[in-house]
Amino acid sequence: MNEIKYNFSGLGIAPKIKDILEKLKFQHATPIQHRAIPLALEGKDVMGVAQTGTGKTMAFAIPTVQRLAQNRDKALVVVPTRELALQVEESFAKICRPFGIRTAVLIGGESMHNQLRALAAHPRVLIATPGRLIDLMQQHKVYLHEIRILILDEADRMFDMGFAPQIEWILKFVPHERQTLLFSATMPTAIISVVKRHMRIPISVEIAPSGTKPEQVTHELFIVKSEMKKALLDKLLHQFRGSVLLFCRTKIGARRITAVLFQRGYNVAEIHSDRSLAQRRAALEGFKRGKYRVRVATDIAARGIDVKGIELVVNYDLPDDAENYVHRIGRTGRAGSPGHAISFATSDQREDVAKIERVINAALPVSQHPDIPTEVFAPRIKQTYRYTQKSWRSKGSFGGSRRR
Repeated sequence: MNEIKYNFSGLGIAPKIKDILEKLKFQHATPIQHRAIPLALEGKDVMGVAQTGTGKTMAFAIPTVQRLAQNRDKALVVVPTRELALQVEESFAKICRPFGIRTAVLIGGESMHNQLRALAAHPRVLIATPGRLIDLMQQHKVYLHEIRILILDEADRMFDMGFAPQIEWILKFVPHERQTLLFSATMPTAIISVVKRHMRIPISVEIAPSGTKPEQVTHELFIVKSEMKKALLDKLLHQFRGSVLLFCRTKIGARRITAVLFQRGYNVAEIHSDRSLAQRRAALEGFKRGKYRVRVATDIAARGIDVKGIELVVNYDLPDDAENYVHRIGRTGRAGSPGHAISFATSDQREDVAKIERVINAALPVSQHPDIPTEVFAPRIKQTYRYTQKSWRSKGSFGGSRRR
């Protein structure tokens, strides 16, 4: 089925911004942009739900800059990770510069001195992670009383990472008379609770059901023993010649597989929370430029990293949270391009796979590699309880009779 293509006409976008978009070679609006931009330009509170890689950043950047160009107000964008903050600032800067609107990025892991210099230049768009923003507020270096547009980007990820208390604290200092734009790939109940308390009759814009997998991404599942994963990965990296994003569950696992791939001659970089911001930025930029063909990451990179042309996502380890599968595979097949996702599972991970399949509402096709022995899922063990007289007494020793 052919994807419907929208243009930027008829959305209420100012001619100067349309000229900027044309110079940036943005020819078509994505569905989330087509539906959210007119509402945001009207000053409505918007709750946008769309899959990763569908253009959510421009869906709030375009109307925010246009509204700021009409007055002297300020905007705050809160994001979960440093990488996403830098990427959001990059998108904003492309539109802000022609209007003379300055931006500032407030994130941990970078020089506080440089960020204070950026604040001294009176930026009108702040892009911040919760921790650094609160640090600067407590030092009386940042005040939010002039914020009239508040944007919570990748809201579900912020709640997954335990930022709910920080978000609630920040919201106390933002004026009640404001526009709030909330964008997310999924909409769990914790976010719904925040929406009800802190947004004014928000209009919901849901492009795809929460958790829906990208249609242009194909899937494969290999069931193998843990000790065979490295051999299978090596075979697949020879089969797929393009750029690869590989996800591990832990930092230790990411370091180990990076070392193995490096020894085997692959151009590989790693990104996880033990890497400094400079190292993470170098890994991302090197991956974008093609210096590194393989990038090994933990789930810190599952959101907000916009790298075009990733041919393959490999789930070397299945994610802890089944919903993260959607965010991981959203790194490939972006903006309508085809992509492929391969997952490794061991025979005892039947239930983990089943949870993923429930989230994406589809079965993961099981594949076999001719050179690698594969397994099948271990049969489900039906639990039965047979008590001997001795064991029954043991169960009852904790008090009272046993009831069924």
